[in-house]
Amino acid sequence: MFTPADPGFAAEVAAFNLSTQHQPDVAFGALDAEDVSAAVRWAGERGMPVSVQSTGHGATNAIEGGLLISTRRMLEFSIDPVERTARVGAGVRWKAVVELASTFGLMGLCGSTTDVGVVGYTLGGGLPIMGRKYGFASDHVIAFEIVTADGTHRRVTKDENAELFHLLRGGKGNLGIVTAMEFHLFPGTDLFAGGLYFDGEHAPAVLQQFSEWVPSLPQEASASLAFLRLPDMEMIPEPLRGKFVVHLRYAYQGDAAVATQLLEPMRRSAPLMMDGTGPLDSTQLDSIHQDPDQPVPVRERGFLLDRLDGGAKSAILRHFGPGVQSPVLMAEVRLLGGALAKSADGEDTVGARDAAFSFFMAGMAVPPLVELLPVVFDAVRDDLRDASSGGTFVNLHGHFVDAEDRERPWGPTVRERLRKAKAELDPKNMFSFGHVVGLPVIDQTVLLEDVVTAGGDAVLNS
Repeated sequence: MFTPADPGFAAEVAAFNLSTQHQPDVAFGALDAEDVSAAVRWAGERGMPVSVQSTGHGATNAIEGGLLISTRRMLEFSIDPVERTARVGAGVRWKAVVELASTFGLMGLCGSTTDVGVVGYTLGGGLPIMGRKYGFASDHVIAFEIVTADGTHRRVTKDENAELFHLLRGGKGNLGIVTAMEFHLFPGTDLFAGGLYFDGEHAPAVLQQFSEWVPSLPQEASASLAFLRLPDMEMIPEPLRGKFVVHLRYAYQGDAAVATQLLEPMRRSAPLMMDGTGPLDSTQLDSIHQDPDQPVPVRERGFLLDRLDGGAKSAILRHFGPGVQSPVLMAEVRLLGGALAKSADGEDTVGARDAAFSFFMAGMAVPPLVELLPVVFDAVRDDLRDASSGGTFVNLHGHFVDAEDRERPWGPTVRERLRKAKAELDPKNMFSFGHVVGLPVIDQTVLLEDVVTAGGDAVLNS
């Protein structure tokens, strides 16, 4: 256990997003589910709110006060290649799953980076690279193991605690701390993927072709289009360094000749700067989006679009097209639909089923850009309002600004179901950080001297 005065406290609470500085009253590094149960009971006895963090990739809003439980040491992991299933502890990252699964010709439904935690990603739905073919990662969960606010450790499946199972699939951190998860794996062969890069001056032509191209794609194909204003840094490939470029991200599973033919309209849309597409091993999925693999200070904002019509394209180009000076490092339009549009196994709380596209923006949260980003984010959202569904995907929501905004990933019906479950399982709103619904935040005032005194409890020594 760590308090702010302890040398290891800063490392224990550090997030991947360096612009988010957590400030809990006390932090605890759990080794297993029993540790989590004991920590939750300890906090409950003292009326402390509880937060949880594994890799810190989802840390858009800072945690202030209470007990932060770190699950990054919970690294239980196994694969059953015959049943094509995996079991992971709360600290396991997708990279470990991808690497081991590939030895059996399998893959998990990871997203744009394998550096994120499997559990946190999946609780938010989990938007995979191959999502249009297989659906959201949460569609393929077999079981959760969760510690609820009373410290009880429960197993949750579609047949055992069914309502909780539905709500955990997309409900994020509302109802407890997931300590382990079991899920299905899929064939990891015959992948054709990568990226096409175009000079930003061709953004109008590329965006126009993209809007005409994506309606014809089969669900075996996934695609997104990103407008990138890349920094002049050595980590950026020389032809792209310090440039404004448009990046098509593409993935297809199946015959390489078909994948190549499908891609041709985009290859012809404008002169290419770089073509990084081709047959891809499942262990190379990170090369498609090329997300940062080191902690960075960022601010993000995302929402969902019903369509990419003329008005939406014009709005995107006004904010991110040629000649525009923008503090936004990346603005991405990601194609949804296909298997993402329907739940693979009954009800859930994923809020992006009906949308056609996800729109996501990110910028470096450093002066003076950090002051400009919220203004730009708001302006873009307003300009795209006519094409927007009004909802968001919780994992790509970004920083929330108030209580209403933090609930926006879920529609009214789902919010009511989450509120009902929360009233039953967490009536004191112990889990009150991040994207939560319903109950008011409890008093987070905790005397550090009480925490230090309680630190002698053997159950929390770490």
